[in-house]
Amino acid sequence: MPSPFIELQVGERTVKVTNPDKVYFPEIGATKRELVEYYVSVGEGALRALRDRPTHLKRHPDGVGSEAIYQKRMPAKHPEWLETVTVTFPSGRTADALRVTEVASIAYCANLGTIDFHPWQVRAADVEHPDELRIDIDPQPGLGFDTARRTAFLAREVLEEAGMTGFVKTSGNRGVHVAVRIEPRWDFVEVRHAGIALARAIEDRAPDLVTTAWWKEERGDRVFIDFNQNARDRTIASAYSVRAKPSGPVSAPLTWEELADAEPADFDIRTMPERFARVGDAHEAIDERAFSIETLLEWYAKDDRGDMPYPPNYPKMPGEPKRVQPSKARDE
Repeated sequence: MPSPFIELQVGERTVKVTNPDKVYFPEIGATKRELVEYYVSVGEGALRALRDRPTHLKRHPDGVGSEAIYQKRMPAKHPEWLETVTVTFPSGRTADALRVTEVASIAYCANLGTIDFHPWQVRAADVEHPDELRIDIDPQPGLGFDTARRTAFLAREVLEEAGMTGFVKTSGNRGVHVAVRIEPRWDFVEVRHAGIALARAIEDRAPDLVTTAWWKEERGDRVFIDFNQNARDRTIASAYSVRAKPSGPVSAPLTWEELADAEPADFDIRTMPERFARVGDAHEAIDERAFSIETLLEWYAKDDRGDMPYPPNYPKMPGEPKRVQPSKARDE
């Protein structure tokens, strides 16, 4: 039988939590109530990462063992205080996505079984011009977190060369994410080109460690930097987002000094609230300055390698190379 609902006071809102005793994370026995309370406890930091961003929800209403529901549209029936924003997908279709404006928005969606929050790199005031450049550092199978760590420090060096500052966090798995606030002056195509230039500059410093190869068959035992995370409608888990794994890991914002000896397993749904209460948000200063991407665009323009393939759900884009994996092209 479902456990009786409870009500939590979140700011000015009362958020109902249904079936609060349902176990969501079996490895540690953490419940749905703990998930909602987690997001409230780190609410200031989670809101900083999500505020005014169109946000997709990765829902597991029966816990992490259940199949995920990827929700890009908010249901028509929702509290009147919960806000939405219209976004346009690569196909040209539109949708009213969640617009996070307060911690209660996050708590309400957690009650729906949302474990991961995946924000766009734009704000509601201007959904066509990103204000965030993303570096998604993804070790290939068999590689450990240390390879992602080493790559992240290379990314920091390249950002400094370009006159930019990045904010680092664990992905909640083996990877690392670096976020850079940018001036919302460039469209998705231009920001993606800047991301390609940045990724290539990192790869050029350590080609045996890092790859920008879009096709998995070409990556080998290297760390992939997913430049396409800067394309329209591509999202990554936000800072403080819980990940849908039995142990309840979270995407943990860190200082660069902490990254040197951090381990992803140290940050989970139960340890992060204590850390947040003790040290606050490591990304508290992320919005203090927005950077220009002009230097990165200059690097891209000078690079005769040109554009890279887009994700498979995209229409053919201007200047894009042939979107077919190399082995298949050779066979043909």
